[in-house]
Amino acid sequence: MAPIAVGDVVPEGSISFFDENDQLQTVSVHSLAAGKKVILFGVPGAFTPTCSGDLGFDSKLMNLVDLCFVFPWISMKHVPGFIEKAEELKSKGVDEIICFSVNDPFVMKAWGKTYPENKHVKFVADGSGEYTKLLGLELDLKDKGLGVRSRRFALLLDNLKVTVANVESGGEFTVSSADDILKAL
Repeated sequence: MAPIAVGDVVPEGSISFFDENDQLQTVSVHSLAAGKKVILFGVPGAFTPTCSGDLGFDSKLMNLVDLCFVFPWISMKHVPGFIEKAEELKSKGVDEIICFSVNDPFVMKAWGKTYPENKHVKFVADGSGEYTKLLGLELDLKDKGLGVRSRRFALLLDNLKVTVANVESGGEFTVSSADDILKAL
């Protein structure tokens, strides 16, 4: 399936998250995004390891995909960038900012709690990767023991229609930051 692109309407599908009352919710993406301007940004995984010498990887064997799981300047800037820029994004008309990953909702809840300064980014789970597949944004990391994950991306939706589709290649982090979305607004 071709990846989601500018001009496409996001497919209907379900995602899960814990609400402000700590209740597990499974909702349709359309119910979250209909009639709104929404940023949906995806990451390959929560709690990616920090850059330390004891990760057990041979750096000579790493490819670009591995980089997003090993070097914090990639994974540790994506989410904090959206948290730090949330007020600015909202001042430009963004209604919702959603962090998306192929993880279970308990992991996403725990990950979200590691950002106590966060007031605006909702951490949502695509537990089985079904919605990721509907978006055409799968990243096969089975050979790394990580299963099928989501590619790193940032979509800007306006009433369900994709107006910006910044999808990364491999383990890069060059087009999907909060600053990239701000430039597009």
